[in-house]
Amino acid sequence: MAGNERLAALFREAGLLRSDGSGRKAIARAVSAHAGRTLTHTYVGRWLGGMVPREIGVQRAIATAVGERLGRRVGLDECGFGVPERTAADLGLSYPGNVGASIGVVTRLWQADLDNVQALLAVPANVAAWNEASLSWLVNATEKVAAGRRGGARVGAVDIEGIRSTTHMFDQLDGRHGGGHARRALVEFLRTHLAVLLRGTYSEDTGRELFRVAAQSTLLAAWMSYDAGLHGIAQRYFIQALKLAEATGDRLLAAGVLDAMSHQANFVGNHREAANLARAARMGTASVGSARSAAHFYAMEARALARAGDAAGCDQAMAAAVRQFEHCRPDDDPADWFGYFDEAELAAELGHCNRDLGRAIDATTYASQALGANGEYVRSDFFVTMVLADSYLAQGEVEQACQTALKAVQIGEGLKSARCAAYVTEFRERLDMVGLTPSVRSFRDQVSSARLWLPDDARKESSRVGRR
Repeated sequence: MAGNERLAALFREAGLLRSDGSGRKAIARAVSAHAGRTLTHTYVGRWLGGMVPREIGVQRAIATAVGERLGRRVGLDECGFGVPERTAADLGLSYPGNVGASIGVVTRLWQADLDNVQALLAVPANVAAWNEASLSWLVNATEKVAAGRRGGARVGAVDIEGIRSTTHMFDQLDGRHGGGHARRALVEFLRTHLAVLLRGTYSEDTGRELFRVAAQSTLLAAWMSYDAGLHGIAQRYFIQALKLAEATGDRLLAAGVLDAMSHQANFVGNHREAANLARAARMGTASVGSARSAAHFYAMEARALARAGDAAGCDQAMAAAVRQFEHCRPDDDPADWFGYFDEAELAAELGHCNRDLGRAIDATTYASQALGANGEYVRSDFFVTMVLADSYLAQGEVEQACQTALKAVQIGEGLKSARCAAYVTEFRERLDMVGLTPSVRSFRDQVSSARLWLPDDARKESSRVGRR
């Protein structure tokens, strides 16, 4: 059997294999930490001798261990292992029966994402998968977190804080630059670092906190993928984040995932499912939620009903959102995941609803109240500014609409976001019906070279999903 010189060269480059051939025990320890089981120096000798590990998980553990030392991603081909196995097109769509299964699924999803598997990346969302996930979460009893398997890396508070703080950093990047800016870097971080911890050794209490940060970081990967227009992989991340959240026993965290699913479903045009997902989030937290979280769930339901053209239902949901919000008390609200939902956020949601119902004056009022309140999150400011521009245009205030849209395009110049592109495309299509007035001509001249004005992906996204 010929030796695997490519793998040997990688080990040497990573400082794991010395010129005299020693270092195999160190290699075994490094790979074992990522494989979730103990591998000895004997295995290393076989790999160097040319044997390809039968288990794809071991192959990936070798690539990850080397990549971690080199500070870059290492592919299976580079290790001399050839092409990875075919990824099932339905990977991640089913709600896992237990959290152990979810760990395996989400780890494979991260890897398939990094491998650019188009069967997951270039597909639309699956309507049935939303319904199954929400119903499964509602009827399931919370799974008790078991201690992690022995033999993997020991997980402590410092490891969990490392994942949490890094996720926070990516969250800030997402808000300022859009989901397409650092999405892949986040996924690579999760595959390289979080996957090892999930297969590590930990107590029940530590495991609960580990699954909490795993749910949050996977939820962020879902949001960033959704914002980048990758709806198939985004939906799969949402579903796995829901299962990880269920394992923590934190119903509000899990409901926050359903709330995010509702957001995506509404964007891609599945308004009935979006409303049901928001209702499921509210029903599942009836005994543990806060007025603030309930207000947000009602707002998401209202957004879906407005897009569906159900004015009466939307009005009822908006009124309920306002009533719940009036009961918010900072001191007695539990430490939930909706602390950011303030007066400006509520106004932004009501602005979207009224715009979609054709109530341009009310939409202008609410959007104006929300404007400039999210300086830390550029994308949020962009969205509400575009709603304001749409509302001015609907009132016949063409010059004001163009001035406002120009501000939005300037705000969004650095955003890599398919959602932002869809907003601009829709405004452009409405503006086409106005004709070339002096205001329109001047506006078009000023935005003609802007990144968001005529991107191909915006045209495709707008024609498929319609208005957010």
